Amino acid sequence: MKILITGGAGFIGSALVRHIINNTDHSVINLDCLTYAGNKDSVSVGESSDRYFFELGDICSNIAVQDVFRRHCPDLVMHLAAESHVDRSIDGPSEFMQTNILGTFNLLERSREYFEGLTESAQKLFRFHHVSTDEVYGDLEGSQDLFTENTSYAPSSPYSASKAASDHLVRAWWRTYGLPVVITNCSNNYGPYHFPEKLIPHMILNAIHGKSLPIYGDGSQIRDWLYVEDHVKALLKVVTEGDVGETYNIGGHNEKTNLEVVENICNLLEELVPEKASGVHKYRDLITFVKDRPGHDARYAIDSSKIQLDLGWIPEETFETGLRKTVQWYLDNREWWESVLSGAYRLKRLGN
Repeated sequence: MKILITGGAGFIGSALVRHIINNTDHSVINLDCLTYAGNKDSVSVGESSDRYFFELGDICSNIAVQDVFRRHCPDLVMHLAAESHVDRSIDGPSEFMQTNILGTFNLLERSREYFEGLTESAQKLFRFHHVSTDEVYGDLEGSQDLFTENTSYAPSSPYSASKAASDHLVRAWWRTYGLPVVITNCSNNYGPYHFPEKLIPHMILNAIHGKSLPIYGDGSQIRDWLYVEDHVKALLKVVTEGDVGETYNIGGHNEKTNLEVVENICNLLEELVPEKASGVHKYRDLITFVKDRPGHDARYAIDSSKIQLDLGWIPEETFETGLRKTVQWYLDNREWWESVLSGAYRLKRLGN
């Protein structure tokens, strides 16, 4: 099959591209406008494959999206293109509204036009898979509560509000126009090729450079961590086997406080990089606590029993095994992240 992936040069999108090219016979059309977090080096695996096609373009452009559909005739659409950093959405929400809401609207409309022109057999095969986040659900109250596919939406940040809006658009295009859609909402991803503004890579790189490890508030915020390679296996299962109109939550079964995450990173670095930057005695000494960001949700945790029962997916990595692989990858791939850091981003996080 031909799979159109939007945002395929981003973190999750590039992992999905690598998984499909390396482990299936499907072809990939990667539509990405290469914003600051998009990196063609993350999908270099495709350069040697005749099943991979890169298209530089913006999902907000009618002409660009129509042209990709016309020339490539995809069987499936997997929509991952999005602005995705909460801090950036607080500092500048406009781009999030443009890409995550209007971009999704444009992609839905172009997909609908394309779908309506397909043969009956091609229409039965076609799917529009919208990849979203657990942040649309907002905060969990109790310590044992979990997000399910029926949890009401209560987004807290401009980012999560924009993703909630896009989720509603996708469902509306299914209910109103009959566009065959599936939706997934995932927990916090981590793993190789992660842009360094996000918590785990930011802490790894700051630590080995002897820089402070800033944690919001008291670090008690809880997230469920999902190794990205487990996630993309679930995504491919959903788009090829999931029921039309359904939503599937994807979680890693790894609840950790932000402080626990950073402490685990420090412990691994003590083992893997015992020779520290000048003036650093222990990596944990670099931990600092900074003012909490506005509207910071206290706890996310996902009930992923539906995808396990219906599609047979379960995560393979524990947090411990996945984090070790992640830290080792950053240690082994200095050229990749040094190239990223040579741009405008310099180990600083917005919102601090």
